[in-house]
Amino acid sequence: MAETVPVRIIARIHSDFPTKFGIPRQSGLAEVRSTIIFEPEYRNPDALRGLEGYTHLWLIWQFSEAVRDGWSPTVRPPRLGGNTRMGVFATRSPFRPNPIGLSSVHIDGIELHTPDGPLIHVTGADLMDGTPIYDIKPYLAYTDSHPEAAGGFALQTREGVLSVDFPAELLAVIPEDRRDGLIAVLAQDPRPQYQDDPERVYGMAFAGFDVQFRVADGRLTVCAVTPDAQT
Repeated sequence: MAETVPVRIIARIHSDFPTKFGIPRQSGLAEVRSTIIFEPEYRNPDALRGLEGYTHLWLIWQFSEAVRDGWSPTVRPPRLGGNTRMGVFATRSPFRPNPIGLSSVHIDGIELHTPDGPLIHVTGADLMDGTPIYDIKPYLAYTDSHPEAAGGFALQTREGVLSVDFPAELLAVIPEDRRDGLIAVLAQDPRPQYQDDPERVYGMAFAGFDVQFRVADGRLTVCAVTPDAQT
């Protein structure tokens, strides 16, 4: 049996996250909007026939920013402060023998005929802009959902949601259809888990803007919003 098999990139995602910083730690934590754009070879509307009957999808994708030679049997989960090692297969770390991610997303809409071929608009994705997608599968609640499942250390150390102070004059700079998603992302605390400096100003790129903020006593305060010079 061959040790490797070819895996084809069928699509890429267009999201509001040009960098890794600020991306929700899991899918579904924030209702940020994204669009799945198929590669030219797969821009066939017939491939999406019947998809309109589903509300959610599984995305199988590549941790494109974590591809490396070799692997380690243990990793340092940020949720545990970056100091405790866990087995790589007991985590969702991107640093795996095969850098593959799995995310469930909500289908917002499907366009079959556009200049870029069929498009799938989704919310809840935790993917950086341009992330390669290997496969798309319907989410089936009757078999894919397990409310009784144990969450291991991921739930034992689950962080709370921050309150967000976003001054109205700064929020007005963000396009209206992106505001709720941005606030949800900020509430999840984008900072590295091991950092807790109330004086430090962080900057997060989102939807073409640089959003600067501080965090103190469970409250995130946005201090500046400027157009991202790289966009």
